Amino acid sequence: MIYVSRQEHFNAAHKLHNPKWSDERNREVFGPCANTNWHGHNYDLIVTVKGQPDPETGFVVDLKALSDLLREHITEQVDHKNLNLDVPFMAGQMASTENLAIAFWQILERELPAITQAQLHCVKLYETPRNFVEYYGA
Repeated sequence: MIYVSRQEHFNAAHKLHNPKWSDERNREVFGPCANTNWHGHNYDLIVTVKGQPDPETGFVVDLKALSDLLREHITEQVDHKNLNLDVPFMAGQMASTENLAIAFWQILERELPAITQAQLHCVKLYETPRNFVEYYGA
């Protein structure tokens, strides 16, 4: 099995806020991430697929096609956006990095078969250089 990864970058703002809680409780749990006026991150997304190389191309996936797919269906949807307000697939959800990674997985699971027979293996999303999540599907 060969694992192939592609990294993309985007910038987005969000706020962690549970509407069921008081502002005080939100600040207590989420700290500066509950800032009333939002805050932003420079996200790095790494998508890994797995499979066997195609005998004619030697590729598990055409990385240009994967990059185009990621840009169209993910980064163009979230780059320089407010994840809480501007991104339809995040509507009604806490805009945590965890939930964002799950949403990206769901999009990729639906769109990836159009460009490859490889299987989605992992969505890794860096919120900061030190904070990141990995999602391997349900």
